[in-house]
Amino acid sequence: MPENITWIQLVLLSLCAISLIISLIYYFYYFSRISFHKEKYITKDPEPVTIIICARNEIKNLKKNIYSILDQVYPEFQVVVVNDCSWDESEDFLEELSNQYNNLKVVTIIEQEKYQHGKKFALTLGIKAAKYDLLLLTDADCMPASNNWLYNMQNNFSDKKDIILGYGSYAKKGGLLNRIIRYDTFNNALQFLSYSKAGNPYMGVGRNLAYRKETFFNVKGFASHNHLLSGDDDLFINEVANGQNTTIEILPVAFTISEPKTSFGAWFKQKKRHLTTGKHYKTQHKMKLGLFYLSNVLFYLSLAALLIFRFDWRIILGTYLFRLFLQLWIYGKGMQRLKELDLLWLLPFLDLFLLLFYPILTFSNLISKPKIWK
Repeated sequence: MPENITWIQLVLLSLCAISLIISLIYYFYYFSRISFHKEKYITKDPEPVTIIICARNEIKNLKKNIYSILDQVYPEFQVVVVNDCSWDESEDFLEELSNQYNNLKVVTIIEQEKYQHGKKFALTLGIKAAKYDLLLLTDADCMPASNNWLYNMQNNFSDKKDIILGYGSYAKKGGLLNRIIRYDTFNNALQFLSYSKAGNPYMGVGRNLAYRKETFFNVKGFASHNHLLSGDDDLFINEVANGQNTTIEILPVAFTISEPKTSFGAWFKQKKRHLTTGKHYKTQHKMKLGLFYLSNVLFYLSLAALLIFRFDWRIILGTYLFRLFLQLWIYGKGMQRLKELDLLWLLPFLDLFLLLFYPILTFSNLISKPKIWK
């Protein structure tokens, strides 16, 4: 420690130390639960399951992905596809498909000019049409990572576990945007999955999510947030999930794989829609998520300020590398678990990018908000 330290440098050092300690608490108390997660291979007799997919003008994705869902290796299951006001060839395709698969049920919504609805309405109709109590949700643009996806997801249901949180990954493509999207997805998953492991679940993703039909109707479905465009997955889970009724499934065979956006503008619009729900989370969740984000921002700002005020650059560099090493270790193990390890070498850049990106996204939502669910 330099002898002639100024009071400004001392304040900045204190802020840097506090933010570093907070980050390390999150790394080791929360995120390490995923990084060093051990699967419990407990098998039970399969129970009947209904898979639900909401689709609006998804003919291309349906043709690509629906067979991998209908052909899951499982003794008894139903697939409900809600054709939500599509004006492409979805209706004809699904009608033809239902003649081939007896376990496929198609629910068609006819568009009404005076009544505009979002995905929650379509999903509610799909749940009402479900034959079985165990529900597994995914999207039309999602493909199961294996034909044992259904088995592994439902295998987590028990007398105590009513909600299963899975990992919805994005396909690996070339280019920086793909890596940004996948890192953002991994980063979000690392948080919500580790929080669930810690007994404090706060969200799930509709690309890979399972719960009981009874759980849905016990809270009157989406009644508490039906006025919001998004939230059919995260706000619902935020309302009904707790440490006793929720568990996770992160075996690679139980992942789903989606096609990522190919333009920054399209991804930006998607993220704007997703971000509108965060402010409606429970206070404890907003505080924990906000504290982690704030600690990251404070860490970088305090280091930058120390450089400006001519503090010993060797201490600054050593502090940064110390945190980076631990982050690479914990995140690297998590990436290995979720099959995203190729992102590790870009972590320093991607971490900084998201810290700058989310304030921009938030400001954009203050100016204009998305109006449709798709």
